[in-house]
Amino acid sequence: MVDPANSSEQNESADPPSGPKRRVHPWVRRWVYAIFWLLIAWALAAYLLLPALWRHYEHHPSLESAPKTTETKNGIPGDPLNVGLVGTKEEIVRAFAAAHWYPADPVTLASSLKIAEGVVLDRAYPTAPVSPLMLWGRHQDLAFEKPAGVSPRHRQHVRLWQSEDHGDDGQPLWIGAATYDDSVGLSHYTAQITHHIAADVDAERDGMMSDLAEAGQLVRRYQVTGVGLTVNGHNGGGDRYYTDGELDIGVIAVGNVRQSEPPVELANPPAVVVKNRIWNWFRPLLKKTDDTAGDAADIATKESPADAPRGDEQSK
Repeated sequence: MVDPANSSEQNESADPPSGPKRRVHPWVRRWVYAIFWLLIAWALAAYLLLPALWRHYEHHPSLESAPKTTETKNGIPGDPLNVGLVGTKEEIVRAFAAAHWYPADPVTLASSLKIAEGVVLDRAYPTAPVSPLMLWGRHQDLAFEKPAGVSPRHRQHVRLWQSEDHGDDGQPLWIGAATYDDSVGLSHYTAQITHHIAADVDAERDGMMSDLAEAGQLVRRYQVTGVGLTVNGHNGGGDRYYTDGELDIGVIAVGNVRQSEPPVELANPPAVVVKNRIWNWFRPLLKKTDDTAGDAADIATKESPADAPRGDEQSK
């Protein structure tokens, strides 16, 4: 028979000795709670409160339901929509002519060969074709460009789509994507030859609208929410972009009558004004980061033997 006394002793010896329980210090618990609630507050502000405050369509309510980006023919999100013009097709064409922007040639075999020649041999082609992007199931209705040097490798350009549904005062709206072609290379997604855009798409938006205003073609300007504040967006070619997210709209003077005064600018809501001021402080930091990365890439390219020009390229 088993001795109960011995059994009790064995059980007691098998149990690990119980020491004093370790208690979490109250200040640690308070910090954990504080960090938790701060994260909750940040998530609510970043994803609900601030976007709601920054969304505004008081000057053009129908654009709230409009697309915010273009698409490639493969359905990949393309360049952000950041400009709009109100006027007839004839007024749009004359306005860009007055601002010294050129209409882009259609994409054909001949124009494709000519732009390739211009890029490789550094020859002028101010009306070089612009690759198609899609909106509302069709490619751009109009495209304009402004050379930034001799070669079409660098240029300012805009694609525009006409919309009767989102017009203003009985005039059609031409909504578009204005970007700056910074280089020519391979798409990061499809490996096709394409232009790569500069990341600061706001600079091109503002530059295009300023050119039209200085040419006396605009009577009124205002903004609505476009793609929204974006720090690390990517277009259909994989190019990074950043933007304050505003879509800048200009109303063309009827009959292109040259205006002697700057266009009337309609005010943004106070929350958007504050957001834009903060963005204008932050934006140079992004540009500096991009410039540093670009310089590093240039140095790496120059130092890489694999990327050195081949003999037949040098002969060109």
